[in-house]
Amino acid sequence: MAKKKSGIELPTWAQSMWKDLGSPKLEDMTSVHNGDLLERRHGLRKDDFIEVHMDVQAFSDPSHAYIRGRLLSSGKTSLEILGDDGRSHFIARDVIVRIVLVAHTRPAYIDDQELLAYEREDMKRRSTLHEKVEKQTKGNDDSHLWG
Repeated sequence: MAKKKSGIELPTWAQSMWKDLGSPKLEDMTSVHNGDLLERRHGLRKDDFIEVHMDVQAFSDPSHAYIRGRLLSSGKTSLEILGDDGRSHFIARDVIVRIVLVAHTRPAYIDDQELLAYEREDMKRRSTLHEKVEKQTKGNDDSHLWG
């Protein structure tokens, strides 16, 4: 493993992905497990570098039972990972045995102003889109009126 300027050691497979993200200061994003509850910051985050180990019985070739990459999204039933091969992989949570956090690349959710701003803008966009679709399907905009 090569040591980066940030003091966090990244495996070789993560170094090019780290550069693609703009080489953020990783030591500013580390997990905080102890101390005041309001100051603790841990758990998986969007854009984390992770290794996912899957149930080897789910694969004909055991060497395919793990994937390394950047976490793009995490849903109730699956994870979306940008693999070190540059492809998007969707992994069912049912086959995941272990997830290893290699490094955080973003602040914790509550501290991530860029992510919070994105979510707010996305909610506005979705709301506008829903209103537009409702107008098109009903043909008018008087559904809020009584009588």
